[in-house]
Amino acid sequence: MVPDISLGGRTYGLLAYLYGPGRREEHTDPHLVAAWRPELAPDPGRDPGATLKQLTDRLDLPVLARPSGRRPQRHVWHCSVRTAPGDRHLTDDEWARVAHRVVAAAGIAPEGDDQGCRWVAVRHADDHIHIAATLVRQDGRSPRRHNDYGRAQAECRKIEQEWGLRRLNAGDGTAARRPTSAERSKAEREGRPEPPREILREAVRQALAGAADEDEFFQRLTRAGLRVHKRLAPSGDALGYKVALPGDRNRDGQPIWFPGSTLAPDLSLPGIRRRLGSGLAPTTNDSPDPIRRGPQPGGARRSAIPPVEQAAAVLRSDNDADAAAQLVGLGEVLDALGQATPGSARTEVRAAARAFERATRSHVRAEHSANRALRSAARGILHAGGALGKGEDAGVTAMLLSTLVLAAVAAARWHSARGHAQQAAAARQAAHSLRRAYRSSAVAPMAAMRAHGRNLPDAVRHRYAATLSSALPEQADRVLGESGWDALAATLSRAEEAGHDIPSLLRKAVEQRELDTAESVSDVLVWRIRRAAALPATEPAPRHQSARATMSAARPGRGNPEVYSRPNPPRR
Repeated sequence: MVPDISLGGRTYGLLAYLYGPGRREEHTDPHLVAAWRPELAPDPGRDPGATLKQLTDRLDLPVLARPSGRRPQRHVWHCSVRTAPGDRHLTDDEWARVAHRVVAAAGIAPEGDDQGCRWVAVRHADDHIHIAATLVRQDGRSPRRHNDYGRAQAECRKIEQEWGLRRLNAGDGTAARRPTSAERSKAEREGRPEPPREILREAVRQALAGAADEDEFFQRLTRAGLRVHKRLAPSGDALGYKVALPGDRNRDGQPIWFPGSTLAPDLSLPGIRRRLGSGLAPTTNDSPDPIRRGPQPGGARRSAIPPVEQAAAVLRSDNDADAAAQLVGLGEVLDALGQATPGSARTEVRAAARAFERATRSHVRAEHSANRALRSAARGILHAGGALGKGEDAGVTAMLLSTLVLAAVAAARWHSARGHAQQAAAARQAAHSLRRAYRSSAVAPMAAMRAHGRNLPDAVRHRYAATLSSALPEQADRVLGESGWDALAATLSRAEEAGHDIPSLLRKAVEQRELDTAESVSDVLVWRIRRAAALPATEPAPRHQSARATMSAARPGRGNPEVYSRPNPPRR
């Protein structure tokens, strides 16, 4: 059961919408199910003699009784309450009880207080009601509604438990503010894919990912096409900032500004300064010019894998301050990767970054110096630019995404162990999107590896299978039955050519971390081994038949992980 609270300035306008046909003719049988005093609240939906004007006047009476200079400018409190998909449809009497409990919990009309605010609850659909209240009590005072959303949400959690409804995750006050219904409606009318608040939040996060300092952060916002306004002290130092989308204006034609703190709690200027204050880890590939290309995309992604693996390890430890910092750093890596990932995987990586954003915030105070390596990795990914969707770039992108899946799973477990239900759910959703992105990125490199693995002599494949059974006895049968087994055999072959001891290498890959959460154990082992053995992330393209004699004469020696022999010709 989800409450959604917003404020407005026109009682009649809200009632006209609630009793109207809806924007798509979706409202059916609008009528009152509850009110502050039902005998005083006319119902235009069921009473032919009642009008919206009459109901508006009754609700606004305490507001109008105040002197005009003391009336609240936004005096209309609007709360929609919706059951979760799949819940049973509540009766009118049940919705009336919900409304009474919500207005009491929110401080609008406390239980037993006959001088509370005036309010009505309108139902025009099976799965929700709308509560409209005016924010002047009948004794002329203002209601005490501090943290009204949090208290309404807590009451809804109680109702879910008592009535056997679907229990949603409890919040902890660290979530970003959601767009209001008015913001969503405006975005729909203007043809925007989502409300400006959501667009701006993502843009600010992306500008912050891997930024070296405050100046670079603001430069990135400007280059992203946002309107940026700084609030300056007499000394010229910034005290705060706000952003707006070009073309997003109010009725007076003025830009609609969003301060960073209203986009998300950690996007206020003090919060950003705390993150930037830890600095970046030293790196030879860093460039002070954010436009200039740094390392190659494949190299930047490969460099990001060790800090991501370290983050997953920290999330399995008991150091909460460091773990909270690693979550922030992982969020920056995802934001950076979402900007530089090619093809169909881009959409899924950006979806993962959006979901994981919720997992980066909790009441655990982060030790930001612990995530310098991750922030530097995010910076390197951005500086390297977009990767190609083929060859080494595609392989290393898949390798990094495979590692990020495990980090997201570790984040979900860390949050679950500490009772952070919303954050754990967000991390699980991020892992789901990352798996989809991985599958898209891994198609070409895994196909090339499988082709090479299928061409290995049977004796070699049997030897690798025996080694696998020894290193991973409980899951060997599963791995040998996976489509990725051929790619793993190819990887072991390349590692052996490079001079590595295969049993030792495979044991280390198995022991690196658990494999139970992997969709494909063979895929995970492929990427672990290729990174540990410094192997390229894909197989070389097949060479033309005429070049075979030349290449066979120049067969590389063992111990060189960067040069490989020609794949065996297909068996006939």
